[in-house]
Amino acid sequence: MGDDLGDEWWQHEDACESEEETEQEKQPTEKTKTETKPEKRKRITEKTVKAKKKKSEQTECVTAQKKETEDEKSTKPKKKRKKKKTITEVLATSEPKPGSPADLQNLVTQYFSDKRSVIEQEELKLQDSCFLSSNDLTHSLSSYLKQVCPKWAKIQKQHTGKSSVVLLIVCSSALRTIELIKQLTTFKGEAKAVKLFAKHIKIEEQVKLLQKGVTHIGVGTPGRISALIEKEGLNLQALKYVVLDWNWRDQKLRRMVDIPEIKLDFMKLLENGILNGCKDDKVKIGLF
Repeated sequence: MGDDLGDEWWQHEDACESEEETEQEKQPTEKTKTETKPEKRKRITEKTVKAKKKKSEQTECVTAQKKETEDEKSTKPKKKRKKKKTITEVLATSEPKPGSPADLQNLVTQYFSDKRSVIEQEELKLQDSCFLSSNDLTHSLSSYLKQVCPKWAKIQKQHTGKSSVVLLIVCSSALRTIELIKQLTTFKGEAKAVKLFAKHIKIEEQVKLLQKGVTHIGVGTPGRISALIEKEGLNLQALKYVVLDWNWRDQKLRRMVDIPEIKLDFMKLLENGILNGCKDDKVKIGLF
């Protein structure tokens, strides 16, 4: 029986032992492989956390810098811009001065400086004989007109033309027109005065009214007076005196020529025949 087992029985045992050893060696290698995977994940997560920390630190630095710059700006004294003074502020500090013919002449030359040639500008210059004496801020309208037009009673009787006036008073607004007409009571006598402004009546109706009867005095705004002249509802053939409400100021202390839209209408009115009448020595201008 021993012979049948043969000499190789111990070899089988060695082979079995070697197989067991190889299996045992394989198992730890497999474990190491499985163990390396979570280690890699841990490294990746650590890297991402570090990157996030760096980003957060950078953003904090940027925000801190911004706050510092904002704080510096807030601590720096702001430069105050100088506000431009309005007309009312300038006039409130200045003493009222009576208007003079030179004031009107300067206004005309400044307005037409970029609209007319040099030769035409010279033609617009008015001589001193074209002006009446100016108001020295002591007169009422009636007392001023009595001084300027001493022969008014005779002049008004001689005037018989329709759609025309002898005396034209130019002011800035409808309310001022009504005030001036009330001040005319002691001067006008039997003369008829007409309101010439846009609010109370349409221009077509006013043209018809001027055509019906004789009117001696017209008091109104430059816009409506110019419109009537253009539509031939008012002619300047009988006109002898133009009185400008030059020195009166509104609630904002503005004169008639200080209000841009009224100034434009006023210059248009001067172009529509008044300046030509002055040159022909038919019309005299007074500054009230």
